[in-house]
Amino acid sequence: MSNFSVNTDQPLALSPVSQDLTRLNTLGLASQAVAFVTLEDPAQLPALSQLASQAAFLLVLGGGSNLVLPRQVDGLVARVAFKGVRLLEARPDAWLIEAAGGESWHGFVETCVNQGWDGLENLALIPGTVGAAPVQNIGAYGVELQERFHSLTAWDVRAGRQVEMSAADCRFSYRDSVFKHDEPGRWVITSVRFALPRPWRPVLGYPDLQRHAGLAGEAPAARDIFDAVCEIRRAKLPDPAVTGNAGSFFKNPIVSAKVRDALLGRFPGLVSYAQPDGGYKLAAGWLIDQCGWKGRALGAAGVHERQALVLVNRGGATAADIMGLAHAIQAAVSERYGVRLEPEPVVV
Repeated sequence: MSNFSVNTDQPLALSPVSQDLTRLNTLGLASQAVAFVTLEDPAQLPALSQLASQAAFLLVLGGGSNLVLPRQVDGLVARVAFKGVRLLEARPDAWLIEAAGGESWHGFVETCVNQGWDGLENLALIPGTVGAAPVQNIGAYGVELQERFHSLTAWDVRAGRQVEMSAADCRFSYRDSVFKHDEPGRWVITSVRFALPRPWRPVLGYPDLQRHAGLAGEAPAARDIFDAVCEIRRAKLPDPAVTGNAGSFFKNPIVSAKVRDALLGRFPGLVSYAQPDGGYKLAAGWLIDQCGWKGRALGAAGVHERQALVLVNRGGATAADIMGLAHAIQAAVSERYGVRLEPEPVVV
């Protein structure tokens, strides 16, 4: 049983308050919640179900790194702040680690590296929380969460009960999971368990890692990869504390081999990556850059000058500004390449 299980015998009350969300979303969009609660103890979850049943909708908030918020959120906003990391089992084939849903994802990765629980180092410096990571099935530099995932504990807000979910239950796919398709606000992920492989082997297939001077020579340690990923990400991506952004705003589109070959015939520089199912993943950043959007802006919303996948708040941007820019980029890529870009963030 999870250490973060719900105590339904002694539930804790919740009292919603009005809350400014401007500093609770990494895009820095000015937003106000009319009803806001912070979840610090799983025993509060039965009360959350009761409140949610009376609200227009429930928005579950983690690190706010994958959200486009309106000026006012009229539903109930619940910020997940459960904390704790522990080693469940040291098996011959894996370290079994559990982390609470409110833990910082990057902080959790660093804790694992410091403890010698290797396997998540390629996912360093991704913003957000542990509980949000399975929703998006986060991935970077050759590793996806689903490859290290064991199981999770979640609260079914609608049914008012705790459930345990396996990888099959989560229905992971590229930047996708069951949580993005079930009704919004149904699930609060209270804890996630990871099986980190033993013996550990470095994952160095990503071009940026192969080119990194700190990883040259003999087989690097997990700490070396962690440091290299942090350095690469900081060089490419803006710090949300300085420039509001939601990280990569678009998914890399996946197309058939036939479509990819036709595009390659027209655009010899096309960047694509073969997929296990025979399809190809196209580099969305390259497509956007080739359409001339890198570094451009529409009013208060702009495209980052070093990474075309990142849309930024240049100061005072609204959700309409961000989405207007996103739609313009989608239209340009569709017109030139016949490919539709799908946004990653949740638009409230």
